[in-house]
Amino acid sequence: MLELQNISYQVNNDSKDKEILKDINLKIDEHLVVITGPNGGGKSTLAKMIAGIIKPVSGKIILDGEDITELSITERANKGISFAFQQPVRFKGLTVMDMIRLAAGKDITIPEACGYLSEVGLCAKDYINREINASLSGGEVKRIEIAMVLARETKFSIFDEPEAGIDLWSFQNLIQVFEKMYKKIKGSILIISHQERILNIADKIIVLADGQVIDEGSREEVMPKLMKSNIACPTLLDKMH
Repeated sequence: MLELQNISYQVNNDSKDKEILKDINLKIDEHLVVITGPNGGGKSTLAKMIAGIIKPVSGKIILDGEDITELSITERANKGISFAFQQPVRFKGLTVMDMIRLAAGKDITIPEACGYLSEVGLCAKDYINREINASLSGGEVKRIEIAMVLARETKFSIFDEPEAGIDLWSFQNLIQVFEKMYKKIKGSILIISHQERILNIADKIIVLADGQVIDEGSREEVMPKLMKSNIACPTLLDKMH
């Protein structure tokens, strides 16, 4: 279980302090949790804070009873936290096989690596030896990054707006990937998103606005209120079939 206790974060803009997160208190132990809310509400900041990319000004982050607030990204990764960026990093010179082996933290076989690629809907023989560079589309890189998270088998996986920058076909398949992941992964999956179709597969939805938690609960409890207020701002992708 991940617990955030009185988490606050601020930045200094033009010699003025701006609060990004304001006294956040959350417990996350469900299988699949989605954090949603309007742009600029602090969602990505919160995701990066859990991963250790940035640190809170005040408060504590507790993972399975252990205070990890001061731990680095690497130390948190070793504790079982994975983080997938909005725009995945491309590594010229490194192949897909190289990255999956690095993610797994062990010398896995080609058939094992191909298995992870198949899980995310990629034909393994077409990708296993390709470099992760500009020749890959945004949707392909997203899937490879998810395959890397699967290979890591972490207990807490974070995806920051995984739908960003991908086409409709890739988005539809991305939902299927998360549904497969839901069944396969043993830990918690935290997704930052305002896409209705991603919200619809959540066990729990947390609504963040203006740096504060304004609502949280099961999908059945929160979705009707979101649809009525339109605070999650579903995009045109959600209206296309």
